[in-house]
Amino acid sequence: MCRSIKTLRPPFTDEVTDDDVHAASLQYVRKVAGMRAPSAANREAFDRAVEEIAHATEHLLDALVIRPSSSATH
Repeated sequence: MCRSIKTLRPPFTDEVTDDDVHAASLQYVRKVAGMRAPSAANREAFDRAVEEIAHATEHLLDALVIRPSSSATH
C-alpha cells in the first residue's frame, strides 16, 4: 500500500487538482517499480506509466458516485 498517497475524493478532500492526481500517480508508479527515480533507460516507460495512471485516476474520480454523509443531513 502506498501510504503517502492521500484520498482524492469527498469527504476526504473537497477539491482535487491536477497536481494532486499527478503526485498520487507518481507515488503509485514509484512503489510498483520499486524505484524513486528511473534510470535513463527506464525514464520513458516510467513517465508514460505516471501519465496513464493519472488519466485512469481522473476517469475514476469523475465516475464515482459520492453519497452525502449522514452528518451533513443533520
